[in-house]
Formats: sequence, structure tokens, C-alpha cells
Amino acid sequence: MPRSAVPPAPSPVPPLGALLRRYAAGAPLACEPVDQGLLNRGYRLATTRGRYFLKHHFDPETADPAAIARQHRATQRLADLGVPVAPPLTGTDGRTVAVIGGHAYALHPWIDGRHRGGAQLTPEQCRRLGALLGVVHASLERVMPPRESEERAESADPGDTFALIDDLLARVRRHRPADTFDELARHRLLERRTLLERHADRLPPRGGSVGWVHGDFHPFNVLYKGSAPAAIVDWDRLGVQPQAEEAVRAAVIFFVRPAGTLDLTKVRAYARAYRRSARATPSELSAAVHRVWWERLNDFWILRWHYERGDTRADPQFPAASALAVWWTREYDAVCEAFVG
Repeated sequence: MPRSAVPPAPSPVPPLGALLRRYAAGAPLACEPVDQGLLNRGYRLATTRGRYFLKHHFDPETADPAAIARQHRATQRLADLGVPVAPPLTGTDGRTVAVIGGHAYALHPWIDGRHRGGAQLTPEQCRRLGALLGVVHASLERVMPPRESEERAESADPGDTFALIDDLLARVRRHRPADTFDELARHRLLERRTLLERHADRLPPRGGSVGWVHGDFHPFNVLYKGSAPAAIVDWDRLGVQPQAEEAVRAAVIFFVRPAGTLDLTKVRAYARAYRRSARATPSELSAAVHRVWWERLNDFWILRWHYERGDTRADPQFPAASALAVWWTREYDAVCEAFVG
């Protein structure tokens, strides 16, 4: 699961009076925190003029007003192309971002909908989801400025990962009183070290061709009305990355099962529709599968949050996420075939 699927810490009530005057959105009637799937802070807001989603861009990595305004322009242009998004309202000053007390806010129309994980999607809905992401990628290329750089990211260095594993194992040993999370963490760290030693020669090359991506496409960022997607939300990580890798990461998040396996039948339906919609080749998807597999094999963000930061909000994700890397390594060929077959 992605970091942005972690609920945020409780937050104070935003400055509603100043914000609503800025947007000429009436007087407040009710304001309730929305804590599902957001690192930034969100509120369900009712006023005398309607219902809204108020977003407090709190995460320092994504709170730059200029970057937020760029995201807003992108979603408005995507909406003009018919992509299901929820562009923000424009304030009385002509801006979509309100900076009050040093904090950035945006007001969006409220979208009635629900989140759906892969287990709740029919095969046809899996195809529609893959096609939708392909449309997003193709449409972003139309509405965003030309890419300034084609630089590819380096793959994780197993030497660095071995050092991180040793550090985390030491932290696990020092943790008192020891608990079941420590036991599972130790088991998975030792297991992952063995896997990396066995597969260290499979380090992938630099990433494939890049393009504009949503950056955080997962179940908490897609709202459904009935059987159809109503809005893709949370564009905070809009940027330039290998598009095929976003397609693979999204599938892994949508279609992972609690035991840490993937529903490959649904992955296949999704991936075929994505390739057609985005005009992606099987070789691009195959390379992306390899890079994302390697990424997962070297990734310990949940354990780092737990042991380095004392933040346990992501702990419930650890059993499935840690098991997935092991299962994926064992079933590598079957996973690859599901994405390219």
C-alpha cells in the first residue's frame, strides 16, 4: 500500500470564516474531518451554498502553493477532456489556492462516491480501471508542458539495502517489550536478506521512457458512483515518471490480497486494457514489472516509519506488503505474463 493511504494525524479545525469568504461559498453549517487515504488533511464541509471538500495541503513535500496551482490547472484541463476529476473552485481573487496563516488550502466540489479495492471490482470494472489510467496518461501528455528532462531513476543498490536491513534488525532487537510485530519484522528482514543475496544479480537498468503521471493512483484516490469511476482525486504527486511503472504499481495496490498474493486474473484484464488505452507495448510493461518488483524487494518504508519515527499508522499494511515481495519473487514469471499476456 502507498504512504498516502495512511490516515493523517488529527488536525484542528481550519479557518472556515476566512476561507469561505475567499471563495464566496456561504456560511458554514458543518465541518467534519475526512481521514481515509490522506496524508494531507481533508474535511467534508457543508455551507449555506452547498457541499464541498476542503483540503488542507499539510504535507511539506507537496504543500508548495505554486505546485498546487499547477495541479489545479492540470485537473481543469483534464476535466475539459472528459477525464473524471474534481477541479477546485476559484476564489474571488482569481486563484484556486488560498494561503492563510502560512497554510495552503483548496476548496473542491463534494463528490458522492465510495472507494473500491480490487476485490470489489468485476472483471469488466478491472478493464475499465486499466483503460482509465491509460486515458489519464495519454491526456496528461496533451495538457501538460513538454518534459524538460528524460532522466531515469537509478535502481535501489542492494548494498545499501543490506545495510538498512542490519540497522532495522538492530532496532528490532532493542525494542522492549518485544511484541508480535517485532517477531514478524525480524522474520521478514532475514527472509528478505536471503532473497536479495540470491537475486542481487538481477538489478534492473534505469527506468523506461517517462511521461506525466498521477503519481499516487490507488483505491483511496479513485471515487466510484455505482459501477463507474466518478473522480480521480489527490493529484499532489503529479510529475514525470515512467508511466508503465505507475500502471504496475497501481495494479499491485489494487489487486493485492490480504495474504500477500496478487489476483492475476484481474491484473491481466486491467493490464490488457491499459496497454490498449495507453498504447504501451508488452516490452514496456515487462520492464516495468521488473523494476517495480526490485523496488518492492528493497523497500522497507513501513518498518522505517515504525522503528525510526515511532509512527505505527502503517503497521496494518505490513503483513500483506512484506509477504507480497516474497510471493512475487517466487511467482515472477506468472506475474510478468499477467501484465504482458
